[in-house]
Amino acid sequence: MAEIEIRPASADRFDDAAHALTGGGDGATCWCQWWMLPHKDFAAATDDDKRARLRGDLAAEPASALIAYVDGEPAGWVKVAPRPAQPRLERTRSVHASPEPLDDASVWAVSCFVVRKEHRRQGLGGALLDAAVAHARDHGARIIEGYPVDTAAKRATSNELFHGALTTFLGAGFREVARPTPTRPIVSLAVA
Repeated sequence: MAEIEIRPASADRFDDAAHALTGGGDGATCWCQWWMLPHKDFAAATDDDKRARLRGDLAAEPASALIAYVDGEPAGWVKVAPRPAQPRLERTRSVHASPEPLDDASVWAVSCFVVRKEHRRQGLGGALLDAAVAHARDHGARIIEGYPVDTAAKRATSNELFHGALTTFLGAGFREVARPTPTRPIVSLAVA
C-alpha cells in the first residue's frame, strides 16, 4: 500500500510543486495562477511568467497550497487560501451566489486540484481535500467553500475536474449552499 503524505507548498518545495502540477491536465500551463490573475492578464502571461508568480506565491505564509507525496514522489496539488487572496474568485459571477460576503478573509476557498495521471483513482483527491480543510482550519478559517463539478449532472473530463468533484466534497462533510448553474454548485463547510 502506498504511503501518502501531504505537506504545505513552500518556496523550498518549488521543484516538487512543479512536478505535481505537470503530470497531466492544465497544471503545466496554469501554474496555479488562474484564480490569481484577471482573465486578460492570465491570457497575456507566458508560462515563465506564471511559474515566476507561483514561485512568489510559495514564499508567502501561510501556504496557499498543499502538495501530496505518494511514496515520497510529488503526486498532487490543492489550492486552498482565503477567498480574498484569490482575486479572480470575486470576479467569477457564479461565486456571487455564495451566502458569505466576498471580502471575508475568514472564508477560505478550495479552488484547484491537480493529480498526476499515474496517481489518479487512488483517493488522492479526497486526501488532499481533507488536508486542505485541516490547513484552513489551523490558519483561522471560519468557513471553507468549494466550487466543484457535479458529475451526476454532467460528465466531466479530467481537465474539467480541476475544481474537484461534488461527491468528494460531500464525502468530506461539505453541504451544498447554492447552485448557480446546473452542474456547478457551491459547497460549504463550517469549521469555526
